[in-house]
Amino acid sequence: MKKLAIIPAFNEEGNLGVLIEKFKDIDIDILVINDCSTDKTIDICKKYGVKYIDLPCNLGIGGAVQTGYKYAASNNYDIAIQIDGDGQHNPHYINDLVSPIINEQADMVIGSRYIAKEGFQSTFIRRVGIKYFTRLIKLLLKKRITDPTSGFRACNRRVIEFFSGKYPSDYPEPETIVTLLRNELKVVEVPVIMNSRESGVSSINKIKAVYYMIKVSLAILIDYMRDNNKEIIQKI
Repeated sequence: MKKLAIIPAFNEEGNLGVLIEKFKDIDIDILVINDCSTDKTIDICKKYGVKYIDLPCNLGIGGAVQTGYKYAASNNYDIAIQIDGDGQHNPHYINDLVSPIINEQADMVIGSRYIAKEGFQSTFIRRVGIKYFTRLIKLLLKKRITDPTSGFRACNRRVIEFFSGKYPSDYPEPETIVTLLRNELKVVEVPVIMNSRESGVSSINKIKAVYYMIKVSLAILIDYMRDNNKEIIQKI
């Protein structure tokens, strides 16, 4: 099956080269979405000879990732794997992510650090947010997702087509899970080990974390109460 790794990157010159090196023995196409970085992210892409899209303005994580899904849809990829450019996700787990999709057991597969509970478990404030969204999704949709904010995920063609046309702009991970589950698509998790960020600074601080929880909660509730998306996904 034709597979694409989508790597959104904003000022990740300190992590991107190390991440790309880990793809050496993996049979997969790589696409870096440079979200208007001001560092040498593009130079790293050129050095390693990977494809990249250089966005003319900063779209944020949602816009950058959706750009990758649009590329995947336009180029007829069967599976798209989203992997962060900060080096926290290990490409060696990609086979574990895509296996349920290849076997038609899932539409989207999430790499969760909270199944085996090994490796970097995130910061305290993020763990609070993760537990909150786990409970919210369980309350609304009766499905336990242990790592709803994980950006390490794989999607089949049906989800690729949907995400290429509709994707949240900010903090999209929990909201997209709710959309897919509400439309009766199958979302599963597989255990992965994540790393701490080696270089650079996360864009989410304590103030943004509170904003994130409020904004995403409202978006989830609004999405949960409407039926438009169900028709859209069913037609794909």
